[in-house]
Amino acid sequence: MITLIGKKLAKEGQEFVFIGPAPECESCRFKSSCIGNLEKNRKYVITEVRDNEQKCPIHADDAVVPVEVERASINILTDSKSIFEGSTFTYKAPNCDETCEFHDLCFPDGLIENDKCIVLENNGKHKECKKGLNLNNLTLGFVV
Repeated sequence: MITLIGKKLAKEGQEFVFIGPAPECESCRFKSSCIGNLEKNRKYVITEVRDNEQKCPIHADDAVVPVEVERASINILTDSKSIFEGSTFTYKAPNCDETCEFHDLCFPDGLIENDKCIVLENNGKHKECKKGLNLNNLTLGFVV
């Protein structure tokens, strides 16, 4: 899908989480092509940068460029059973209130409760859970 992004951020492979529109976006003539296709709290990756710079008051250099994006893969630690590459499952946030250095992998940005996911890569067991959970380190894509 096509969206607009700040000129300084527009690099192939750049990932971002869309946190929602700025108030200035409401009256912008580019609103539908810029944020119209993006879902709030989703993680995207830029796959192609295009020319045709436009003015935008909320970005550095007051400029945006069109980019092609797709949903980014997400790395996660999960205790889901029967995990293998190519399998699908529905994401359920873990029942954990621990604060540790792995929190962002157990509750990753861009992944929402009940998302249908596909395991792109099983990176093996994770052995450092404070709660003693048997966790798998996975790279996920999305089933649309």
